[in-house]
Amino acid sequence: MIRVLIADDQSMVRMGFRMILDAQDDIEVVADVEDGVAAVTKARELRPDVCLLDIRMPGLDGLEVTRQLAGPDVADPLKVVVVTTFDLDEYVHTALRNGASGFLLKDAGPALLIEAIRAAHRGDALVSPQVTVRLLKHFEGASARRSVEPPKEPLTARELDVVKAAARGLTNTEIGAELYMSLSTVKTHLAAVQGKVGARNRVEVAAWAWRSGLVD
Repeated sequence: MIRVLIADDQSMVRMGFRMILDAQDDIEVVADVEDGVAAVTKARELRPDVCLLDIRMPGLDGLEVTRQLAGPDVADPLKVVVVTTFDLDEYVHTALRNGASGFLLKDAGPALLIEAIRAAHRGDALVSPQVTVRLLKHFEGASARRSVEPPKEPLTARELDVVKAAARGLTNTEIGAELYMSLSTVKTHLAAVQGKVGARNRVEVAAWAWRSGLVD
């Protein structure tokens, strides 16, 4: 059972998300709160598997809550999926920098919301298709490419193929179909690349690929 905390300042949104998620056999909403301070407090108390956060909330916004719960300085980070109405690149960049495992627009639909929760729980990441490639193309811009860290170990040819496909926004299933690999092999390659480039999820792997100039 995937335990989920919902944080959104609109009660109708919280109610809608709860109805969608509680209807799934493998998901349970353990709490819903209306502001960022309560989100941090409740998340640290309950340790849910996934936190579903709005960005614009009173007290602390969802980006700061993400940093406090999943940021690079957090010893035992939680999984966070950010859901927002606002399709702004700076929000996406900041959410992912702060450790989010997913970024969805509120009009993405129930199916994508559920898949984002499941993806975060299994250590994967999901970003709304509307923003994925645009985000990766512009992730930190040209200056980031100049300062990108080299991998700890050289990537194999197949790992490079997988990374390039992920950077184009393909899902693991689509990568497997394109490269004639099983789903488990794709996941194995991505996990190996994460270790080599110091990434926490596939989104950071893809961002590293763009910054490194592997994809143009």
